[in-house]
Amino acid sequence: MQNFGISMLIFWLCYIAVTIVGILHTIFNIYVLKLGAMDNNGMGEGYERTKPWHPLYNMILFSAAGFLYIKGLTSPTLAEALITGGIWAAICIVFDVFGWVLIRHPWALTFKEFYIDYQPWITLIYIAIFAGPVIGYYIAL
Repeated sequence: MQNFGISMLIFWLCYIAVTIVGILHTIFNIYVLKLGAMDNNGMGEGYERTKPWHPLYNMILFSAAGFLYIKGLTSPTLAEALITGGIWAAICIVFDVFGWVLIRHPWALTFKEFYIDYQPWITLIYIAIFAGPVIGYYIAL
């Protein structure tokens, strides 16, 4: 049976962890690899070089989160994993609009930058988030 509170706790901890990993990767690229930082023309090479890695961070971390969540259920089912993945992906899609596009901050993007220029990465990220609990379910078997 679903445990929405625990699901949300695990989801948000994972979302924060993925964001921190992405930021740390960008910082590593800028300061250690000496790739370009943000400028007036965009996010910079340090960030751009992290994009192909974003789906991988999400696949690994959300699968681990899905495993933790599913493992904590009394008698998990594939249907519960699919529902959890759908909820996690939907929350992420809505939250990202506010957190990365509408609320302006130094790393904010425009709609075009986030939904067009960030392809195929953003689509692969959302698929990874949806798949996380399902992969976690199969690992937990």
